[in-house]
Amino acid sequence: MERRNAWKDYNNTEIKELEKLCKDYRLFLDNGKTERECVKEIVKAAEEAGYINIEEIIKSKKKIKTNDKIYAVNMKKSVALFRIGTEPIVNGMNILGAHIDSPRMDVKQNPLYEDTDLAYLDTHYYGGIKKYQWVTLPLAIHGVVALKNGEVIDIVIGENDKDPVFCVTDLLIHLAGEQMDKKANKVIEGEQLDILVGSKPLPKEDKEAVKKMVLSVLKKKYKMEEEDFLSAELEIVPAGKARNAGLDESMIIGYGQDDRVCAYTSLAAMLDMPKVSRTACCLLVDKEEIGSVGATGMQSKFFENSVAELMNAMGDYSDLNLKRCLAASFMLSSDVSAAFDPNFASAFEKKNCAYFGRGVVFNKFTGSRGKSGSNDANAEYVGKLRKIMDDNNVAFQTAELGKVDIGGGGTIAYILSLYGMNVIDSGVAVLNMHAPWEITSKADIYEAYKSYKAFLKDA
Repeated sequence: MERRNAWKDYNNTEIKELEKLCKDYRLFLDNGKTERECVKEIVKAAEEAGYINIEEIIKSKKKIKTNDKIYAVNMKKSVALFRIGTEPIVNGMNILGAHIDSPRMDVKQNPLYEDTDLAYLDTHYYGGIKKYQWVTLPLAIHGVVALKNGEVIDIVIGENDKDPVFCVTDLLIHLAGEQMDKKANKVIEGEQLDILVGSKPLPKEDKEAVKKMVLSVLKKKYKMEEEDFLSAELEIVPAGKARNAGLDESMIIGYGQDDRVCAYTSLAAMLDMPKVSRTACCLLVDKEEIGSVGATGMQSKFFENSVAELMNAMGDYSDLNLKRCLAASFMLSSDVSAAFDPNFASAFEKKNCAYFGRGVVFNKFTGSRGKSGSNDANAEYVGKLRKIMDDNNVAFQTAELGKVDIGGGGTIAYILSLYGMNVIDSGVAVLNMHAPWEITSKADIYEAYKSYKAFLKDA
């Protein structure tokens, strides 16, 4: 059951639509390198499309009606969009769910130190990474600093051409004989992922003069004292913009495509939807890379509470109605899949893996080694989705994450399935997943967008 390469079937109009979508997507990647930045971009786009903050609905006690567009934000790190359908919401929703956090390094709370006239920021990596991939790269700092007076300062250093960048150093090859004998997960240890931030001493200072110079710069530019690191959220990400990749410019290379490629295509599909019969929802959350925990992860009550507020403003709320709505919903857990890489063919089972250019990927199950930790979609639901994709001329493929005993992974799917709703993983195939620079196919991005629109319309 080999799937056809989608590029072979595009006409000129579709190619133009594809390139426009991918250009906008690259801009989203550039402007949204953290979950906070993503939420800002999402809210801006939603409000331009006529969406209203649910907090305004609650305060004004306005009644929500058919075709209304509502959004809710959780701690500036997660967001849910709703387009009210003509059917009663208790009959369920069509939900697109993705995550907007990505692997990175986070600055520790007491991070700044000096060693032999060099100043560093100590970090703790976030999510599953190959640590050796993050050394010797130009890095940027993104995040916020919350001062004691209540002021919150946005920080982005390393993206403007005039900005400095940062780096994690590595041992020169001439002295690396012992290092090169180590296993890959030990070549660079977690505590070695400290970024170099300065080497010039503050004049007339003898003790920790380089550190003091760094602090003077932070004070001048960002009003920061050293203790302000205690209430800062600073993320270390690759510096630079997403780019077209390949001589044919058929691919995109950029940071954070897991899972912002699915988040953006879900958002674009949601904003482009006309009137819907079943209420449509686009749910974009934080913390998936570390288990969907915390107040902004999928395991929080944010989504459930938002739906409850929505139903209350529609005059339909009861605990039973909320449960019925969630149980009757359909969901695409929009997350990336591993693309087949011929350089590492032994990790894949060729009949059941994802390929570049062959469309959006459906993973009936995820998990690892015996489907442990997996959501396993029902056959009836898969059959329903097959019909929707074929009826809407969407190129799709099915896959699992590597050979049975090689490894595996998880998404937010299993959490939503706890409500009793039908859920399946659906997304874009990625090369270099969890690396600083990931690669996707423009055709797959376009087909994901098409599939999400078809799902919201027909599921």
